[in-house]
Amino acid sequence: QVQLVESGGGLVQPGGSLRLSCAASGTIFSINAMAWYRQAPGRQRELVADITRGGITTYVDSVKGRFTISRDSAKNSVYLQMNSLKPEDTAVYYCRASFPAIGDFWGQGTQVTVSS
Repeated sequence: QVQLVESGGGLVQPGGSLRLSCAASGTIFSINAMAWYRQAPGRQRELVADITRGGITTYVDSVKGRFTISRDSAKNSVYLQMNSLKPEDTAVYYCRASFPAIGDFWGQGTQVTVSS
C-alpha cells in the first residue's frame, strides 16, 4: 500500500526556522493534492497549507507570509518551510496526500516545539 513518512520536526527558539519533509512510498501512479495539518494539545487538527498537483497553494491566515508549502512530484514529496516561528506554532504536524481512486493517506506526525 501507500505510506507517508514525515521528518524535520524538533525544538526551535521563537523566530527560528524549520523545514518539514514528507515522502510517500509504495505503489504510486499519481498524487492529487498534498497538505500539511497540525494539532496542538487540546485543540482540533487544522489545515495549515495545501498544494494542488498543479502547484496552487493555500494557507491558513495565521501562517501566511511565514510558511511555504512546496512539492516535488518526481520524489512524491511535500515540504513545509516554516520561518519566523512562534510559540503558538507548537503542535504535531501531519502530512496528507490524496490519491486517485484510493483516497487520502496520512503520515504519523512530527513534533514541532517553539520555545525559548
